[in-house]
Amino acid sequence: MLHTNPMTRAAGLATSAALALSLTALPAAAMDDDESYWYATGDQSLPDGQLWANSYGECWESAYPDGPTNLPPCNTVVPAEFTLRLNFEFDKYHMANVVNRDEVARLDDYIADVKATPADEYLTVVGHTDSVGSQNYNYGLGMRRATTVRDYMIQQGLPTSRIAPAESRGKLDMLPQYPTTSVMQRRVVIHSQVD
Repeated sequence: MLHTNPMTRAAGLATSAALALSLTALPAAAMDDDESYWYATGDQSLPDGQLWANSYGECWESAYPDGPTNLPPCNTVVPAEFTLRLNFEFDKYHMANVVNRDEVARLDDYIADVKATPADEYLTVVGHTDSVGSQNYNYGLGMRRATTVRDYMIQQGLPTSRIAPAESRGKLDMLPQYPTTSVMQRRVVIHSQVD
């Protein structure tokens, strides 16, 4: 059985990681196997850079504005329906009251995708609640939460003209796979329609 000194192994791993990071920082033109690294494509909406896509289709902004422009573009696609499960504090509806901040990060990614795609999407934001409380109460709560998400999207730079006024379904459209009182019923759904 081969035994290695833990300190030697840790130093070797650190060196390998540093080498890997330095290689991925190079422009695509400097890479031998450019299928494994980042590609650049021109994008007029990014005056300070270009969109780069790796072989998995993940897009990043290029630090090299003069990189190659003859490579395949990023294919950013906005889904027809995007569901957020923002867990607001009880009876709250402001973005500052969202408990699960990872969902806010998902919304930020969605907004970035809408901005990056060349299609002109028209978005509709619809609030849903669980079954606790009256229909009137839940309708109002769903509307406030949908309005909060819509307002946030506009604050992040999406044009008001591309987002319909907020809507609420309250507790009318329950998801059959979850109990009606489940937190999974509480959601804001963004529908995208390309003009």
